[in-house]
Amino acid sequence: MLKKTLIGTAIAATLAVFVFGKDVFSYATTSASSVREAVKSEVPLEFEIERARNLVGNLMPDIRHCMHVTAEQQVDIEHLTADINRKETEIGLQKGQILALRSDLAGGDETFVYASRKYTSDEVKRDLATRFERFKSAQENLARDKQILVAREKALRANQKKLDDMFVAKQDLEVKLEQLDAKLKTIQAAETVSELEIDDSQLSQAKQLIKALNREMDVRQTKLDNEGKFTGLIPVDAADVVPTNIGEQIDDYFGPTKIEDEPNVIRIDAAAL
Repeated sequence: MLKKTLIGTAIAATLAVFVFGKDVFSYATTSASSVREAVKSEVPLEFEIERARNLVGNLMPDIRHCMHVTAEQQVDIEHLTADINRKETEIGLQKGQILALRSDLAGGDETFVYASRKYTSDEVKRDLATRFERFKSAQENLARDKQILVAREKALRANQKKLDDMFVAKQDLEVKLEQLDAKLKTIQAAETVSELEIDDSQLSQAKQLIKALNREMDVRQTKLDNEGKFTGLIPVDAADVVPTNIGEQIDDYFGPTKIEDEPNVIRIDAAAL
């Protein structure tokens, strides 16, 4: 199966080279780019906004790590500061002891008594030399610790700034996401209104249907009213009305004429009736 697939791929590649020539790579990359753009354009904006919100939420592990590193640096600085203060106190005591022995030797005595024990001047000199070397070494260590403290404090300030910047950036991105979400909802609402204004075929059909239904109801109501005039109603206005001014109506219509003047009028003998 794998062999057939490889053979098919090779044949397709050969045909592509034969058809497109040396431009086959350009066609392939352009096609892939077009496919990517087409797929991306079909992704809903709501999904993209949610993806951006997840990316912003994924910043929290980095923020927590930076917070942990900053807390460790603060503790280390506190411990180093306390150690430096202790060393400075010890160095101060050593300096006092060195100066005391130096002062004793300056007096020119051959023996000295310290803590109920007698020491010769040579023993005091050797002890003073040892103390002085240790003092200088302690001072060098103290200087290095102070340099380390300065470097750690600098790193702490840098991490604190980084942490603050990350918090500010995250909050700024959250605000922008909310604005983007509100903007999308506004656009969607406007698109809904626009679609109603442009495509009103369903609205027109609904109006026509309601109009037709109203007409059908009016026709039925009129039919019922007409049927009611002939069935089931008392004929109140069915009395024979005799006109009282028929003569005047005729004279007004034909004018004041005599019957003898009308040759086409046939006289009717009332007696013959």
